[in-house]
Amino acid sequence: MSESPETALRRALEMIEPEMLRGVARTDGGYVELLPDVPAPNPSPASIAMNNPVVAAIYEKLWRPFGVSMMGIAGMSMSAERAKAVADLRLSGHQRVLDVACGPGNFTKFLSEALTGDGLAVGFDISEAMIARAVRDNRGPRAAYVRGDAAHLPYADATFDAVCCYAALYLVPKPMTMLDELIRVLRPGGRIAIMTSCEPRPAPLGSVVGFGTGLAGVRMFPKNQFTDIFARAGMTDMEQDIHGLAQFVSATKQ
Repeated sequence: MSESPETALRRALEMIEPEMLRGVARTDGGYVELLPDVPAPNPSPASIAMNNPVVAAIYEKLWRPFGVSMMGIAGMSMSAERAKAVADLRLSGHQRVLDVACGPGNFTKFLSEALTGDGLAVGFDISEAMIARAVRDNRGPRAAYVRGDAAHLPYADATFDAVCCYAALYLVPKPMTMLDELIRVLRPGGRIAIMTSCEPRPAPLGSVVGFGTGLAGVRMFPKNQFTDIFARAGMTDMEQDIHGLAQFVSATKQ
């Protein structure tokens, strides 16, 4: 059972495939560092912001609530969004949970509090600033953090009982590669939950919004794109909720 942040960190390290460690992993910063001396890529204004220590410091209280309001997620508070993730993932007990693009770890810590016993929530991000903030503010007896590349997750197939990725797929260079990795490391019977962007309708409005978000490095995904991907992957028990320019999609892996 995880009884301290140090124990949680050790367990997070043990979950990583040995060949992915390659002798470079470090834990002296309070997290598993798989990319020492490799800075996070900054291909867009949005990704530059995500790698900024100032943004990391204000992310939970100012930056993300502002982004959520801009996406038109009307009536859903941050606490309600987290509660939805716990419900959609059906978290309880001894589950192992992966929170990809975890940012400063507020979400990861909340997920970990739905677990008991040997349950563990692993927050995974490529941003040094975000991971450093997560370690500072949101370590716990069932919450630990890993810095690495989500396009190449360092885990064996079917490692996790639940995986989630909130507010990130629209920012990364290879969102479908990341999604494939999320599905790969999820065990059969496990739940996946994502929150990402959703193209508005009618089409002229979608073009205007798409142009503006494209300049900032934010992708807009069609309404049916992720439900179609999950269906082709043989997933069942699918749920989709659309709020403004955001969509929440969850499913069970068979």
